[in-house]
Amino acid sequence: MSSFKGWLNSTKQGLEEQVKKFKNKDFMDAVVAGCALVAFADGSIDEAEKNKMAGYIKLSQELKVFDMGEVITRFNHYVANFEFSPEIGKQEALKAIGKFKSKPDVGRVIVGVCSAIGSADGNFDDQEKRVVAEICNVLGLNPSEFNL
Repeated sequence: MSSFKGWLNSTKQGLEEQVKKFKNKDFMDAVVAGCALVAFADGSIDEAEKNKMAGYIKLSQELKVFDMGEVITRFNHYVANFEFSPEIGKQEALKAIGKFKSKPDVGRVIVGVCSAIGSADGNFDDQEKRVVAEICNVLGLNPSEFNL
């Protein structure tokens, strides 16, 4: 666990600059899809989780480079997909993330932001870690690179 925290802290320091480098609509969509996947890791997203996630997105150093209204609109889009059908929600989110499979540098930033989201409440639990590991697999990255 301490090695993960060390990795996360060192990753977060450069994450904002990395996000700025890749700032575009597809990248934002992939990051937000990953946030929704992590939020849905336990099988549901309640109102408190939505509010916490929206608050985190608004305050996130990594995501503030994007238009917050658009970020929250896209987050709500992915949440609605999960509420309609968990399987459809998951597939749609992974499809947005999968656009970056051939770009491992971008993929690592997506995984870093998703890990930061997962640990935002101080508890990056096993369900959230499994979701982020699945994101790694979709991106063609080795989850062990991120201590998952």
